[in-house]
Amino acid sequence: MLVILKRDDEEISRQAAQLIASAVRKKPALTLGLATGSTMVGVYKHLVTLHTQGALDFSRVVTFNLDEYLGLSAAHPQSFHYFMRENLFARLNINPRNIHIPDGTIRGDYDQYCASYEESIRKAGGIDLQLLGIGRNGHIGFNEPTSSIGSRTRLKVLSQETMDDNAKSFAPGEESPRCAITMGIGTILEARKILLLATGASKSEAIAKSIEGPITSAVSASALQLHPDVTFIVDDAAASQLTQRDYYHRVLEMTALLTPDRLS
Repeated sequence: MLVILKRDDEEISRQAAQLIASAVRKKPALTLGLATGSTMVGVYKHLVTLHTQGALDFSRVVTFNLDEYLGLSAAHPQSFHYFMRENLFARLNINPRNIHIPDGTIRGDYDQYCASYEESIRKAGGIDLQLLGIGRNGHIGFNEPTSSIGSRTRLKVLSQETMDDNAKSFAPGEESPRCAITMGIGTILEARKILLLATGASKSEAIAKSIEGPITSAVSASALQLHPDVTFIVDDAAASQLTQRDYYHRVLEMTALLTPDRLS
């Protein structure tokens, strides 16, 4: 596990975009797992800038998004389809056939639909690089506390804390979704490389538990400790409860010296 400490959201966005861009350049047909949320807006802005400058080609990249709210159409302004289109896909040369986002309007056999999403990931050769955010309760994707470490893509009931956080994005009087389709923790852990971003003091407890706490289903992101190639990029506020910050700085210095490719 590599922990990169940055001052603020802008530094995090630049570092994350640099790592993603480097991965695409090394493997133009990269399979990229994507996330939504305010932390990702800056990352996607930098990727769009690189593409506009002619420094990044997405024509062969394949993407799989982590999740989508159940009950929201792709046209709903709070759907993750809409978020991805507005912040990234509409501004890149990505092939629409290579974009995969769970369908929030499905009805009926959810298990069959989720199994087909898993099969699409397998047919694409698996995810090379998975981008993650983290919830205040430590969830990744919508894998709420008590999610199985071996869980796969499935229908998931959202916690009250998550619904309360999400409600701020919806219009007054509009009920926020109670369920979502999400990749499972087991699905996420199969990615070859994982990159998790976090900003703000509200994420500090979740970050400390995820990096330094025990592996537990009560904090879904703690399962990332089992992964051989995971990088956390967090700002000062989100890192405020970490007890080993000096050590993480030393590890980063040695990583830059001994394995610089990991940081570029």
